[in-house]
Amino acid sequence: MKKYTLIMLAILFAFAHIVSFSGLAYGASPASGIIVVGSKNFTEQMVVGNIAAELLEAQTNLKVEKKLHLGGTNVCFEALKRGSANNGIDIYVEYTGTGLVNILQMEAKTDPQKVYETVKKEFKDRWNLIWLEPWGFNNTYTLAVKEEFAKQNNIETFSDLAKFADQLIFGCTMEFMERPDGYPGFKKAYGFSFKEAKAMDVGLMYAAIDNDLVQVISAFATDGLLVAHNLKILKDDKKFFPPYHAAPLVNGEVLEKYPGIAEALNKLANSITDEDMQKLNYKVDGEGKDPAQVAREFLKERGII
Repeated sequence: MKKYTLIMLAILFAFAHIVSFSGLAYGASPASGIIVVGSKNFTEQMVVGNIAAELLEAQTNLKVEKKLHLGGTNVCFEALKRGSANNGIDIYVEYTGTGLVNILQMEAKTDPQKVYETVKKEFKDRWNLIWLEPWGFNNTYTLAVKEEFAKQNNIETFSDLAKFADQLIFGCTMEFMERPDGYPGFKKAYGFSFKEAKAMDVGLMYAAIDNDLVQVISAFATDGLLVAHNLKILKDDKKFFPPYHAAPLVNGEVLEKYPGIAEALNKLANSITDEDMQKLNYKVDGEGKDPAQVAREFLKERGII
């Protein structure tokens, strides 16, 4: 009987040890001082995800694991809610307009500060997810034309473009063509329509404007390809498009345990312009550099690491 009891105790001890080890391996990362940084699956997100990871490693005593190129907004958002302790992530860079419209399903607003304040409050109250300070750049929709065309006709804004619109062909993605905050909405807001509007793949848009098959395209303000193709970004002077300011979004439990995360990531608050982000994206898309290298070089140039 005594021998049987000893065997059972040994089995229970071994089982407990396995469970404990498995729990750590599965991802009790905050408890073990490892922070998991995620990102969405496009160039800019890969760059800012690497920037966040490099910054945390340089400015805190935490070890950082990267889970970049995870997928779209919903994938990253759900992973953040789970946290790394449940095989998710602890941080990723999100956009205020995406948080407002796509995640909260609220009506779009044009005031950047009001959008930020709304998402900051709602995300904290609903999910204990914390928006840190925006990094400065606004990855919003815009319109772009060739630099030469803009100079010849003194075009700086969407309103300036209005007098030429009926002579021009517009190229955009299918999504932009159909979204109420895309082509249908902005042409109504500005009171003009193009000679023709064509939906096409993003890559084809740039080839089309290079070859004058279209004269205006939709784009994101921080798209590196705008630099590569020498295009002029026009100003949304009526502020039709909602702001999409980028800011680190952090799991609240992790931030409470490691408050130094906020201090580290807020070092970039309001310091990256749209043009800065364009150039960083171009280094990846136009020059073929690795996003991690681009992120590291950027932080070194700024004297942060």
